[in-house]
Amino acid sequence: MSYSPDKNPICHPSKAKKRRHWSWSDHFHSDRVDPGEALKHVILKMRLHSISNSGSTTPHSESEAESDSFSPNPVSTAPDYSSLLSDELLLKVFSRISDTKQHFSNSLVCKWWCMLSGKLIQSIKLLDWEFLESGRLSFRFPNLVDINIVSASIKSERNSGILLSSKLLEVYLNSGVLETEGFFVRKEDILVSEVSDRGVRILAEGCRNLRRVALMNVSEEGLSCLAKECELLQEMELHCCSDFALRGIHECQNLQILKLIGRLGGVYDSVVSDIGMTILARGCRRLMKLELVGCEGSYDGIKAIGMCCEMLEELTLCDHRMEGGWFSALSYCGNLKILRIQSCRYIDGNPGPDEHLGSCPMLEELHLRQCQMRDKLDIRALFLVCRTIKELVIEDCWGLDNSIFAAATIFRNIRSLSLEGCSLLTTEGLESVVLHWKDLARLKVVSCNNVRDSEITPELAILFSVLKELKWRPDSRSLLSASLTGTGIGQKGGRSLRRK
Repeated sequence: MSYSPDKNPICHPSKAKKRRHWSWSDHFHSDRVDPGEALKHVILKMRLHSISNSGSTTPHSESEAESDSFSPNPVSTAPDYSSLLSDELLLKVFSRISDTKQHFSNSLVCKWWCMLSGKLIQSIKLLDWEFLESGRLSFRFPNLVDINIVSASIKSERNSGILLSSKLLEVYLNSGVLETEGFFVRKEDILVSEVSDRGVRILAEGCRNLRRVALMNVSEEGLSCLAKECELLQEMELHCCSDFALRGIHECQNLQILKLIGRLGGVYDSVVSDIGMTILARGCRRLMKLELVGCEGSYDGIKAIGMCCEMLEELTLCDHRMEGGWFSALSYCGNLKILRIQSCRYIDGNPGPDEHLGSCPMLEELHLRQCQMRDKLDIRALFLVCRTIKELVIEDCWGLDNSIFAAATIFRNIRSLSLEGCSLLTTEGLESVVLHWKDLARLKVVSCNNVRDSEITPELAILFSVLKELKWRPDSRSLLSASLTGTGIGQKGGRSLRRK
């Protein structure tokens, strides 16, 4: 291939016989050639050289090269091979990624990948209410099944530096947090129900496959819209809702799990009473799990739940403000299997006579966590109602001593016992109860400092030998001796460790 002088200014006519390799210096060291024009020819030559090496027969024209913008560092764009893949195939590739953080990295590649990555996200916690109201949330994440918009429902200063975090709520606090009359979140900081209803409507119309939602200060209208649009909804968490707002969930035909938060200690205050429980019971007859947090009520509210929600299997009461006598209403929960009582200053202030208490015939598990257990009559009445249980769990409860724990001898079918943080209970008190349980198969004793290895009797040792599962760490000494077994350290006449 030869170049003519009039068509190829890069090759000098006097050196046609003795050709040499082209170099950048032919242009930048020449006074007759403009550097800008020379660089454009260099770019053209690089493209022609690349095309000839790749075997392409459709090179760029010189007019295209002339129209290119001047760039001192020209970069050739690599072909996008992912564009050859279909959406379905690329989604299968993305779904193989186990790390959820990688989906967010993929969404930054391009708009196409952003759209596909959004289809794989099924659970989010919303922090910006405007993102919901603008409609971008449902467009960005069309396949959501789980969403929590509680934090976005509270107006807060993101740069305040004060973050309140708990199992139920996470929110940035305003600078005037000390002026909120005993509550970290003021009423004026919570979005009014009209705004919340509008956001819930947008959410329900855009994400009809929702199965779990967490909402705050939503009225009857908002809950009714959610029930109509999201027919697959199975689990709901409601914060700061009034009694009559609960009428909106009557149309949630598939609702099975409900967490109802009335008053959240020290954070905000609202009222859920017997009225709300009765409305709830009549509208949600397929409930299987119910958790009442900071709710007021009495015998009537629990009775309505027990009579109407015949499928209820798990009931949790946390920091309740129930009136005395609600114990006896538990007997109406015919299919209740698990009862949890957590963070309660009292369990039942006035349980009433034993003949009015009744019992839960199907109850299998009783869990007590961070509760006051100082009243003997109160605890005895609770154990009497729950006398059919097979598993007892007591964790970090105050006031549980030998005399109160002795009431547990009423249980005849116990197969599992778990004690943790019961500092007043002694080895004698533990032994006096567990030796009455002939079916005991699992025992866990952790952080009970008055239960000591040295006080274990032969009868208790025999019981330990026949258990299927034993976790014995009542104090730090017991844990230490168990870890040093076989080393000879800590035994009489054995080795010892001394500081030098």
